[in-house]
Amino acid sequence: MAYAIDRCPCAESPRLDAMTWHPVAESAPRARRWFRKFVTPYQLSCSIDDCVLLLSELVTNAVVHGTSDAPWLVRVEWFRVKASLRVEVHNPGPPERVRLRCPEANDAHGRGLLVDSAADSWHAGPSHFGGTVVSFEMANAWPPS
Repeated sequence: MAYAIDRCPCAESPRLDAMTWHPVAESAPRARRWFRKFVTPYQLSCSIDDCVLLLSELVTNAVVHGTSDAPWLVRVEWFRVKASLRVEVHNPGPPERVRLRCPEANDAHGRGLLVDSAADSWHAGPSHFGGTVVSFEMANAWPPS
């Protein structure tokens, strides 16, 4: 698994779709349903269940950790990057707060291990919308042509 803080390399990759969600708890299940409906026609080679789980985790984290003095939204974008699927979740929170941690054994949150273990790679850094972007990639998501 890989972790990097970077700028989005997707600027030249085709964005497949995007959606914005209010920063409320109901956004995670809505994002899961929308994503599953969106990707079904693509017949992806990677695990859709893993993608849905990771998306849910990132949207939940964006809702919990995003901050702004003004009203804000969680933005989700999907990209095809060669044969990989890249999912980005943007929020107005500060990017330096996103990192893989080694918490105490009794800490209930904050590990980042789910995304690190299920995705082929994940990235966090400043969003080109302002705030933070956290993304994951699933390699070989599209069947060979």
